[in-house]
Amino acid sequence: MPQMTSYEPGTPSWVDLSTPDLTEAVAFYEALFGWESRPVPDPEAGGYTFFTLGGGAGGEIAGAMPLPSEDTPPAWTTYVSVRDVDDTAQAVRAAGGRVLMEPAEVMRQGRMAVFADSQGAVIAAWQPMDFQGATVVNEANTYCWSELACRDTQAAKAFYPTVFGWQADTHAVGGSSYTEWRADGRSVAGMVQMDEQWPEDLPPYWSVYFAVDDCDATAARTVELGGSITWPPTDIPVGRFAVLDDPLDAHFSVIRFPESAAV
Repeated sequence: MPQMTSYEPGTPSWVDLSTPDLTEAVAFYEALFGWESRPVPDPEAGGYTFFTLGGGAGGEIAGAMPLPSEDTPPAWTTYVSVRDVDDTAQAVRAAGGRVLMEPAEVMRQGRMAVFADSQGAVIAAWQPMDFQGATVVNEANTYCWSELACRDTQAAKAFYPTVFGWQADTHAVGGSSYTEWRADGRSVAGMVQMDEQWPEDLPPYWSVYFAVDDCDATAARTVELGGSITWPPTDIPVGRFAVLDDPLDAHFSVIRFPESAAV
């Protein structure tokens, strides 16, 4: 499988999990996706663990870490590659967002910041140094897509072009619409408008998708491993997807792309 060596600015380059029980979470994802785990040995890393495919030092496809605080909910976070994370943080504030974690260097690997957009959806920025991001993407059992669900898509269309330089490409899908976020013409992420299908008290959020060979089997296996199904396997124009919860209540989605539509 081809390996990624760099990411253009504006492209999601990494995803990681914050969880209240790292040992249980690692066991779940290893069993579900066939991943292997490699904790960072340096105590400064705070238990940060890389998920890999194929073992060895390479093949990093995602990460996991303990919750940074007790009041932080379990979640998968998307990191978008940027040229200068300090400039990104300034743009976030100027666009009406909040910087939740100020720009900081991570062990010579890169500089990062975490923020909430103008509606409260959380996403992160990554300025690469020694670490560029996921080595493998868009293959079975690897990260393939991030998607914003929000109630005010026009506000999002004002925020993200300011922060990441994205362009919004909205098109009809069935009786609704879907927005692709583009960076220099490349489709890099998506957006859906939250309607009556979403609970009224659910705040806007970014979701992470993993590609799989069999959406239904992955959903069933999630339940076997102690997780749950939030949205059952469903056919959509680009494939078949499901929204799942791990046993510690972190949401994630899986999708099977037709071979002709694989990204």
